[in-house]
Amino acid sequence: LAAFVFGLAGGALARETVKIGVILPLSGPLAPTGRELRQGFELMIDIVNNVYPELAAMGLEVASWDGIPSLRGARIEPIFADSRGDPAVGADLARRLILEERVVGLLGAYQSSVTRTVAGVAERYGVPHINSDSSSPSLTRLGYRWFWRVTPHDMIFDEDLFNLLDGLVAGKAPGVGPVPKEEIARLAVVVENTEFGLATGDDITQRLAPQRGYRVVEYFKYSANSPDLTSEVIRLLASDASVYLFASYVSDAILLMRTLKLRGAAPRLIWGQDAGFTNPDFVRAIGRDLHGVLTRALYIPRIAEVKPIAGAINRMYRERYGTDLVEESARETLGVLAWAYALNQAGSTDPAALQRAINNLDIPGDQIITPWRGIKFGSLYPGETNQNIYATGMIGQYQYDARTDRVTLEIIYPFEYATAPMVYPFPGWR
Repeated sequence: LAAFVFGLAGGALARETVKIGVILPLSGPLAPTGRELRQGFELMIDIVNNVYPELAAMGLEVASWDGIPSLRGARIEPIFADSRGDPAVGADLARRLILEERVVGLLGAYQSSVTRTVAGVAERYGVPHINSDSSSPSLTRLGYRWFWRVTPHDMIFDEDLFNLLDGLVAGKAPGVGPVPKEEIARLAVVVENTEFGLATGDDITQRLAPQRGYRVVEYFKYSANSPDLTSEVIRLLASDASVYLFASYVSDAILLMRTLKLRGAAPRLIWGQDAGFTNPDFVRAIGRDLHGVLTRALYIPRIAEVKPIAGAINRMYRERYGTDLVEESARETLGVLAWAYALNQAGSTDPAALQRAINNLDIPGDQIITPWRGIKFGSLYPGETNQNIYATGMIGQYQYDARTDRVTLEIIYPFEYATAPMVYPFPGWR
């Protein structure tokens, strides 16, 4: 009898784990971004694996689970792997995680070009791949049955940009009167030559600008992780564009801003397609010179004014890592949440059961830190599958407060969630 009781106690202490492979760029130029991504995963996995009464009292279901309930409290065990930003490396890692580590599924891999190769491996082996950090629209047009994207893609974010521009013209932007359209009608689009950059550039230039009545007067691609962008900035200045639009990762975003300042660029608006433009290293490097710069975002810490649960999780993140949640880390909390619900709904790690569970997910909006209706996979645009149909974006603006000597990312769009008057036009360099 004693041996039997001891065995029960030992079984309770040694709970099973569910391995999920997480492929991220943890070294090289994107290492700062990879760090943020990993921290977002780790925080939400900890919340799922343990009990957090404060969060549970606020209505966050997974904070009361203490592991996956339908799997007898099994804990999620992340197996992190470094893609180094290389699509071929990402594919090799996916194979190793599936065949050697025996993971039940995958998360990642941030860069859309790497995610494409990882998704291809997952499709070949019939292993679920939930993506919460890649934004190329093409990823959900591959017809894959084992790939699902939680977050918005660039076509959704691009439409937010043009809604902001149209709102400026209509006088809807907070604190700004109607702006003559000709003031902001001339666009310059500058993107890195990766799948992420090209998806943004082509969507803006070929679809949205013509639809909405704006003129793209300059559009070019540059080599990612460039050591110098002087010639590109000179080309921008020569275009006489009134709005500069960028899709760049962190090192390039820093270099672009410094070179724009050095050359005295003075457009009416500067907007970044997230990525480098929301990374904490970017904010630290540019500082007060960011005043007036816009970026699309999935998450802005000021959303805590609208969603208290977002504020509570952000406080946890700040206590652990010393900074607020940003786009990258916030995205990954949503990927973990989708996996947790799928595992619990499936009650199994069988691939077919997980596939059915993910296809049928309908996570309500009060369980997530973004202002969405929730997480449910379907189709928003012709030809796409397994895209979260509830995912939407925001646009933030960096604003410097001399009294506190701080730069804060304020919500500007959607206009009904605005947390500060918009700074317009871009005021120049400080």
